[in-house]
Amino acid sequence: MKKFHVKKGDKVKVNAGKFKGEEATIAAVLADKDRVVLELADKNLKTGRRTLKKSKANPNGGMIERSVSVHVSNVNKVGGAEKQTE
Repeated sequence: MKKFHVKKGDKVKVNAGKFKGEEATIAAVLADKDRVVLELADKNLKTGRRTLKKSKANPNGGMIERSVSVHVSNVNKVGGAEKQTE
């Protein structure tokens, strides 16, 4: 099992790619692909767009909106003090 520097629910800042500089919360970690799914704080950039092939369920195909994922190396944890043990 892989270990990453972030986990689900952490607040992060994206440091590379299309969403560079955005603050987000991690919705899921995709360990097999080394990616994290983000919930962006900016409502205008909330989702990414993806093409969808034609199928029986969607006969016209087209574009759908979904949460964005980025490589785990492109995010840095921000703020939030760690739990301290006494």
